[in-house]
Amino acid sequence: MSDPEAWYWDLNRQRAVRASERGPGADTLGPYASKFEAENWQAKVEERNEEWDEADEDWDDPERDEQT
Repeated sequence: MSDPEAWYWDLNRQRAVRASERGPGADTLGPYASKFEAENWQAKVEERNEEWDEADEDWDDPERDEQT
């Protein structure tokens, strides 16, 4: 069961919704701790993507292999 205080971004309705109002999982992003965080989901996605890209670069770095 979802946290009743959690917020999600509803991709179909293009708005933040409480956990109790959320649709199918494939149509939502979250959970987020607040409505503000849900409304600003793109910033969090971009931040995570940048972190993952950096981790991929570190993983693919040939100098990393030489150091081990």
